[in-house]
Amino acid sequence: MTQTERDPRWQSVIARDADADGSFVYAVRTTGVYCRPSCPSRRARPENVSFHATPAEAEAAGFRPCRRCHPRGQSAAQANAAIVAEACRLIAGSEEMPRLDDLAQRVGMSPSHFHRQFRAITGLTPKGWASAHRAGRLRSALEGPKGSVTDAIYEAGFNSNSRFYEQSDRILGMTPSAYRQGGKDADIRFALGQCSLGAILVAESARGICAIALGDDPEELLRDLQDRFPRANLIGADAAFEERVARVVGFVEAPRIGLDLPLDIRGTAFQQRVWQALRQIPAGQTASYTEIARRIGAPKSVRAVAQACASNRLAVAIPCHRVLRNDGALSGYRWGVERKRALLDKEAAA
Repeated sequence: MTQTERDPRWQSVIARDADADGSFVYAVRTTGVYCRPSCPSRRARPENVSFHATPAEAEAAGFRPCRRCHPRGQSAAQANAAIVAEACRLIAGSEEMPRLDDLAQRVGMSPSHFHRQFRAITGLTPKGWASAHRAGRLRSALEGPKGSVTDAIYEAGFNSNSRFYEQSDRILGMTPSAYRQGGKDADIRFALGQCSLGAILVAESARGICAIALGDDPEELLRDLQDRFPRANLIGADAAFEERVARVVGFVEAPRIGLDLPLDIRGTAFQQRVWQALRQIPAGQTASYTEIARRIGAPKSVRAVAQACASNRLAVAIPCHRVLRNDGALSGYRWGVERKRALLDKEAAA
């Protein structure tokens, strides 16, 4: 094995890894050219390759820039990311969702290519991103200074009440008036219990299980639920609901039995795509954040996948504990890395 092949940067060259662009360049002695890692040129023999931290360093060594990948300028991935960011600004600043053809023309791409790049980078279609942005604006408007719900609806970009109310349950999980008032009049049943991982809280709305939380302090878990729904009717000590907790605890202790309960899953369109992919990972198996990004058709959205995992409020039911870093190492977990390790060990043993 050559010294080049032992260098971890060589794997980035073999993979034509666009994420490595900007961190180094490689030069080929037989051609006198240096390239970025993602260059589509024919792969050079490793014994003819040298690595350089910057284009200036490669040029000082006597190499000239490649005419295919233009290593001195912005990479194609960086240029596309900038174009998509500009498109997001255009959507956010528009009263109504711009037509796809108009957006593509504004950023200088064909509609089909723009649509593919937008989805690859954001994980959403332009229409899906606009809906998620509008939903975020609505939640902010409802949580802001008091005004009418109608004002909040129009401020968020919905051009009619009827169009909003068709989607309100999916966006908020309750009526906008109840959301504005901290879940006022919404009945949420909850119960606390103990499992091998410590305290567990299970809560259920009219739509299904809306929270499964793990921790050391039961009171802290309850305070977190109260903070999420400060004016909801939190109903505890319900004998019928205790059976729900028993089923969740049983699932924690024996994950292969499955958890057949209705779930109240609230999140953006992108988050829900990630969470659905997580629920398809069998007990005893794991996936990397990169693999999940590929599975949902958004290979460049690895960081957004990690953020969606961190936003999950349904421990074990949406098994974000089964997602690892690319090197197989454990990363952060909302309910503690040690609990993540314990869950994986339990599933592997089963």
